[in-house]
Amino acid sequence: MEEVFGIKCAAIATYPMYKGVAKLVGMDVVECGPEPEDEVEALKKNYDKYDYFYLHYKKTDSRGEDGDFNAKVKEIEHFDSLVAPIRTLKFDVIAVTGDHSTPAVLKAHSWHPCPLLLWSRFERSDTCERFGETECAARGGLGRMPSKYLMPIMLACAQRLDKFGA
Repeated sequence: MEEVFGIKCAAIATYPMYKGVAKLVGMDVVECGPEPEDEVEALKKNYDKYDYFYLHYKKTDSRGEDGDFNAKVKEIEHFDSLVAPIRTLKFDVIAVTGDHSTPAVLKAHSWHPCPLLLWSRFERSDTCERFGETECAARGGLGRMPSKYLMPIMLACAQRLDKFGA
């Protein structure tokens, strides 16, 4: 990550696979306790040490794999309650998305596109009023794109590129 994008990166995750992948791409792994609040606390403690943070929230995926729709909704709402404390850190860019969809009705990963919330003072707003798969697909300003384009867009929104798209 530092070599390719020129940014010092950290990963905050509780699930071992995500820690391993983070290490493979050159991120430092910041250890934390098992709860989402522990992840946010680790983020706060390390905010000044890194340019970029990858924070992984596993519980929504797990509840989807369990097939427990109501529990998945509760986990989404729980994460939603953590966004305000994260926003107080004054990041240049915040992106919220998934690495795959896990509909509770399927109890498995699926082919459905992942919604993407991208906040930056340089990003245009769209007409979405809620963050979810249907709303983002129907009214999202970023449209549908391969995830490989997200990092360059985030860097552009953080004013870290001399020129975009040339």
